[in-house]
Amino acid sequence: MRLLLVEDDPDLGPLLLEQLQGEGHVVDLLQDGEDALWLATEQTYDAVVLDVDLPGVDGFTVCARLREAGDATPVVMLTGRSDVADRVRGLDSGADDYLAKPFHLAELGARLRAVARRGEREVLLRLEVGEVVVDPATRAVSRAGVPVPLVGREYALVELLARHGGRIVHRDTIAAHLWDFAADVTPNALDVLVSAVRAKLDRPFPEPVLRTVRGVGYRLG
Repeated sequence: MRLLLVEDDPDLGPLLLEQLQGEGHVVDLLQDGEDALWLATEQTYDAVVLDVDLPGVDGFTVCARLREAGDATPVVMLTGRSDVADRVRGLDSGADDYLAKPFHLAELGARLRAVARRGEREVLLRLEVGEVVVDPATRAVSRAGVPVPLVGREYALVELLARHGGRIVHRDTIAAHLWDFAADVTPNALDVLVSAVRAKLDRPFPEPVLRTVRGVGYRLG
């Protein structure tokens, strides 16, 4: 998933970032509520991990403003407060789940998967574009019935293209989906990734399915 993590604790924030990236997610880490509101309008996320006690605009307000703006991205709120009234306030502000500190890192991952499934059920539906079949539930890809062993961003690229059917996906859209906002991405990083995917998805077969639209982007089919 592509995640927005908003946590101002100088120890917990980097720890959560490392854990979530280690699980294969693309994560943007912010420490401020105003920055979170801005970035949430600039990027598309699968879920938001939002601390309550933020400087300036607190997590309750951030969540409420996102909902007022029509943003339905699943939100998991984090807090050191154990008061039931605070939990109710968090859920009433539009949060999908509420996790009290301290918590096990594995539990956060499980709750994120759960809210993503509730918020966007179609994520788990099998995708088919011609001979290519993508199963997001198992992260399995096959072509003409033959398994294609994609890993990491290779899989993420093919799933993104499959979700667009045979339509063109712009290079900037792909880069924004596969790399976090602060990543130092080299100009040819996407070209290298596409080449790696073609070696597995196209070269063993008579005809290519990963197509380049010069000066624009890529498509399947």
